[in-house]
Amino acid sequence: MNENGMIVGIQEKPKSVGSWIVLSLQHVFAMFGATVLVPLLTGLDVGVALVASGIGTLIYIACTKAKVPVYLGSSFAYIPAISAAVASSAGPAAAYMGLMVVGLIYVIVATIIRFVGSGWLKKLLPPVVIGPMIIIIGMTLAPVAVGSAGFDGSQGWKVPLVAFISFITVVILSTKAKGFIRIVPFLIAIIVGYIASIIVGLVNLRDVFAGVSFFQFPNFSFVGTYRFEFGAILMFAPLAFVTIAEHIGDHVVLGEITGRDFLTDPGLDKTLLGDGLATFVAAALGGPANTTYGENTGVVAITKVGSVWVTGLAAIFAILLGFFGYIQAFINSIPWAVIGGMTIVLYGLIAANGVKILIKDRTDLGNMKNLIIVSTMLVIGLGGAVLNLTSTTGLSGMSFAALVGIILNQIITGIEKIGPKNE
Repeated sequence: MNENGMIVGIQEKPKSVGSWIVLSLQHVFAMFGATVLVPLLTGLDVGVALVASGIGTLIYIACTKAKVPVYLGSSFAYIPAISAAVASSAGPAAAYMGLMVVGLIYVIVATIIRFVGSGWLKKLLPPVVIGPMIIIIGMTLAPVAVGSAGFDGSQGWKVPLVAFISFITVVILSTKAKGFIRIVPFLIAIIVGYIASIIVGLVNLRDVFAGVSFFQFPNFSFVGTYRFEFGAILMFAPLAFVTIAEHIGDHVVLGEITGRDFLTDPGLDKTLLGDGLATFVAAALGGPANTTYGENTGVVAITKVGSVWVTGLAAIFAILLGFFGYIQAFINSIPWAVIGGMTIVLYGLIAANGVKILIKDRTDLGNMKNLIIVSTMLVIGLGGAVLNLTSTTGLSGMSFAALVGIILNQIITGIEKIGPKNE
């Protein structure tokens, strides 16, 4: 490390205007495939998602005093909740409100941390609770991936074939590719799967670009289009703590790459504030929640350039892309077969990350306390358990499991402290 604590080889600024642009485009490519998947899977507007991603990153940069080279993209953790809200009678309006509440929760947590520290957060959300939460998110989405890929026997041969081509592209690139290519498997899989779709006749390019203009205003949501639904908020609120845990983990990893402690400088309160405000604004515009992107952290590791100048320019590029009509038309025309093939890997990875958290923490499942918490959360989250609070609202799935996990952990921990220890 040098005198500033930066790992030797990591640059804080690009060397030239040309490298600045190229590096920024690499960040755009890294986030693009995953970011546009969320609106495609949930029914939100892809143009808004891109614009919200860019604006959210700029908000984050401002809140963290331009000290952290983070890029914010669409969060996968909220896919089940957004999909459920959109499919309900309340529609997308309830999803926007739920996501705005998530942003406010971030801001509240950031404010508490600023004054009393973050120790309480670690006690509230230990790995034994966070791990199962993430597993449930991925496993809840598994039937959607299988159905979209046509592997449930409901489709002909074309859909499963294209899904398999998309799937195997992600697998090969994720395991065998080198350098930057390994970071963008979903983007390349979209292109490969799309070409396969054209060949087998699932896509007709004449229909895709018919009547499309070069400049196209995204379908933004504005004040007056939101709808307060208590039930929807109950679905979204617990998920905020899952993504807060992911937020902390991503900043620790980025800090290891750059040789800096971002949880101290600029501080966890400021990084959470930036992430929370970004999510609030994204939802207010009609987009999905924002979150720190591991793909872009990978770009920093590969390029050895940890520059806010680079992520800031990437954010501007993302905003501009959101207004390109041909980009929006292409994304909206991606067949579900392509998406299904990729999500088989993606949703599995989400669930596997939950397992990874338990392994990394060395959570002892031989300990009955841990075993009870994990098993109870999995059964409630995957078993379709519902807790009706009123005739129209209640907790279900991940939200119910998260609440049970948090409460159960506190109860058992409290009993262990006051009761006799087992010899």
